[in-house]
Amino acid sequence: MNTIANKIVDLSRQDLQLRNELITKGKLSNGYDKAMEELHNRNAKILNDIIDVIGYPTIDKVGKEASEAAWLVIQHAIGQPGFMKRCRELLEKAVQENNADGINLAYLTDRIAVLEGNPQLYGTQFDWDENGELSPNPFDDLAKVNQRRKSIGLNTLEEQTAVIRRRVKSENQTPPKDFDKRQYEFEEWRKKAGWIK
Repeated sequence: MNTIANKIVDLSRQDLQLRNELITKGKLSNGYDKAMEELHNRNAKILNDIIDVIGYPTIDKVGKEASEAAWLVIQHAIGQPGFMKRCRELLEKAVQENNADGINLAYLTDRIAVLEGNPQLYGTQFDWDENGELSPNPFDDLAKVNQRRKSIGLNTLEEQTAVIRRRVKSENQTPPKDFDKRQYEFEEWRKKAGWIK
């Protein structure tokens, strides 16, 4: 099992390394980078093959580091709706059995909701707004969101928004130059990926 754990950790390392390179080049906020999209899709395929063999990479199967790494690969597999939804179901079961982190399930649930155009439940997903600020994607109700966040050990959405905005400043990320164009491109990409019709 060690070999599998190492393979999963390596997938997430490649992902984070490419993200850091894009931040350094100031390219992270310019839509979905082609190299990143290819890496995300390749990693999803490799992890999907692993899941076919061992099931969801839970802490008891691959250890905490590799289980976290698997979640990162799944969270970034945005071009693979079927894979992400399959993993959400498996992760839900693993969380119920105390074999995975409930916070990871919250992030994955929100990511899928946003990609499908639905309100998020935990306020974990952010994007640039028309004022050039990173803000939470639409959610159902602030009080409920903060209640759900608290129940799994997260800070309030207001606190998280401040943290996220500080982080993007420190990474020198900048909002898209043309907000409407970026929104249009995102909608077209979601159709192409199969998230919406």
